[in-house]
Amino acid sequence: MLSAKLELRQSQSLIITPQLQQAIKLLQLSNLELQAFLDREIEQNPLIEWDERAGDEVSASRADEASASESDSSNATLSQSDTPEPSDFSQDNGDDAEIPPPAVYETLSMRSMSGRPTDSDASFEAYTAQEITLHDHLRDQLHIALTCQSRRLIGDHLIDLIDEAGYFRGSCEDVAERLGAPLAWTEEVLATIQSLDPAGVGARSLAECLALQLKERNRYDPAIATLLDNLNLLATRDFAKLRRLCRVDDQDLHDMAAEIRALNPKPGLQFGSQSVNAVVPDILLTRDATGAWRVQLNSETLPRILVNYDFYTAAKNQTSTPADRTYLKNCMSTANWLTRSLDQRRQTMLKVSREIVRQQEEFFVHGVRSLKPLSLRDIAEQVNMHESTISRVTSSKYIQTPRGTFELKYFFTPAIQATGSGDAHSSEAVKDRIRELIARESPRRVLSDDTIVTILNGEGIDIARRTVAKYRESLRIPSSVQRRREKSTPSVKAAE
Repeated sequence: MLSAKLELRQSQSLIITPQLQQAIKLLQLSNLELQAFLDREIEQNPLIEWDERAGDEVSASRADEASASESDSSNATLSQSDTPEPSDFSQDNGDDAEIPPPAVYETLSMRSMSGRPTDSDASFEAYTAQEITLHDHLRDQLHIALTCQSRRLIGDHLIDLIDEAGYFRGSCEDVAERLGAPLAWTEEVLATIQSLDPAGVGARSLAECLALQLKERNRYDPAIATLLDNLNLLATRDFAKLRRLCRVDDQDLHDMAAEIRALNPKPGLQFGSQSVNAVVPDILLTRDATGAWRVQLNSETLPRILVNYDFYTAAKNQTSTPADRTYLKNCMSTANWLTRSLDQRRQTMLKVSREIVRQQEEFFVHGVRSLKPLSLRDIAEQVNMHESTISRVTSSKYIQTPRGTFELKYFFTPAIQATGSGDAHSSEAVKDRIRELIARESPRRVLSDDTIVTILNGEGIDIARRTVAKYRESLRIPSSVQRRREKSTPSVKAAE
């Protein structure tokens, strides 16, 4: 018989508060991403403002003081963002105060943006000419080449289907059906687009793109047309079969291959391509006169904020309703929590970065051959953190070193076991050794993957043939068969 009753049970569960979720998010942001995040927070919270003081004027953080005793060979300059909190505010900014959603902040817009760039600030980029896109470039030419409005309309639709590399990714049949235009018109307009600048634009395949460029140079003939129909043989260096198909000798094949190499397989990229942004390091590694390594955060990109207590005091004295007081209290709680989270982020980044530098010191001294196998767990155990925290800290973070700028993830590499009782080898070091062996191989004795395995085993590296093949492919090095064809063909050697 069923009956209703009450039971009291006690259990434990892990609850991630909104503050903790936000702190985790801040940890995995790079300095530039953090800057954008804080921009939005400052827009919404009237009590937060940018700290415009120079890095030298900002006091050293507690993390530096705590870490000074950990390593005499590592130093760091860490900027503080939080200001000593007056005792008057202790009752209004408790740690357990609920943080309101960002939309709530939009009801109050009183804050000063002094010291930050404004829309009226002049910049060189504001006066530079806007880059012309590929679509604009083609439309300008098409509207001159075609006078018929109907064909111009078809051309505009066809141009919209051309990707940034310059290839037509649509179908003439689909465009004709969608516009209710004759298929012959659509194909004629596409042919007109293919005659525009840059040469090769509007092609539907790589072979057609190269053919259009050769026709524009008046270098398209049956022999080179056959070569374009068999580009796969050119990619695999099967020159003997190409000579038979094209019915040419070594010199003619060499000339045709050289002509194809001189063409542009992606003609559209020269118009409106996005500029490649240089990597901005989050961490700087330098070596002082004594040879000690110095690890510090990049003060140029490290965002720093302050809590505007003066504004808080003035606003608090003017609030008259409970809703206003609650809102102001929540703003202060959020601001103080954010400064603490940023300080914790800095301390964690420095602590993890120092340990990585300590573990991989031989790499910074001797190069990639000295890179040691390293896992997230190795760092986590040394700094007393969870592996997931190490993963977030090293995600999208870059360190500038005397050997170049590297992502922190670069220093975590799998281990390749040694054949004897020696230490394990880093996969990156093994890749570099494979690259060197192939670069030094003789044209008369091209190294196979099995031969490379034998050499590496002799050097104390226990590695399988399939691993060598995988590493070779990741380095974009052709197989021994392809390298032998390339190095044994006189025409190819002459082209090189």
